[in-house]
Amino acid sequence: MQYFRRSKQNLAIAVVLSVVFALGQEPQTGSKGLPPRATPGDYQAHAQAGTITIGAEFKGHSVPTPDAVYSNEDFVAVEVGLFGPPEARLKLSHDDFSLRIDGKKTILTALPYAAVFRSLKDPEWIPPGGTGSKSKGSVNTGDKSSDGPPPPAHMPIELERAMDQRVQKSVLAEGERVLPEAGLIFFEHRGKTEKIRSLELIYSGPAGKATLALQP
Repeated sequence: MQYFRRSKQNLAIAVVLSVVFALGQEPQTGSKGLPPRATPGDYQAHAQAGTITIGAEFKGHSVPTPDAVYSNEDFVAVEVGLFGPPEARLKLSHDDFSLRIDGKKTILTALPYAAVFRSLKDPEWIPPGGTGSKSKGSVNTGDKSSDGPPPPAHMPIELERAMDQRVQKSVLAEGERVLPEAGLIFFEHRGKTEKIRSLELIYSGPAGKATLALQP
């Protein structure tokens, strides 16, 4: 009888843990990426790589998702769309893209989307008692009760998680996919985008090579 009760307890614990784990995980079969635009010509720029046409648009420090627009001072985003013949398939990876700013010899390589989470901000979030911006932990509460600087206000974990998940669902999908596909890719750049004079998005992947002149 004792063994039976212990087995039931273990089963209950396993069920609870599986539910908790599922709630905190992204479904592996879920879709990822932004909806592709109607044609490559609907992007700022487009170019041909073999039989594949790539469209792209520079988003600066904005991070657009279908549900909200976030910002990131440490990274810039580029929205890309890949189009091909009917039923065309292509292996996609952020590693296939790089960005040249102002014609410099050193080019920026696209980074995994998880890198942007640390400095991701929600311009719409106002901390308790605050009137300003809206980051994951860099905004003061305005508490003047102490002599030192007030402690930073932290975005509630549920809002932070929702923001991260929305961005994760908006990045360019990885792996072999049926085209068209679209999504965001990210490059580390802390400078002001207003000072950028020229931008070149460079693709070098399974489809071939292409260079797109973007508008800063």
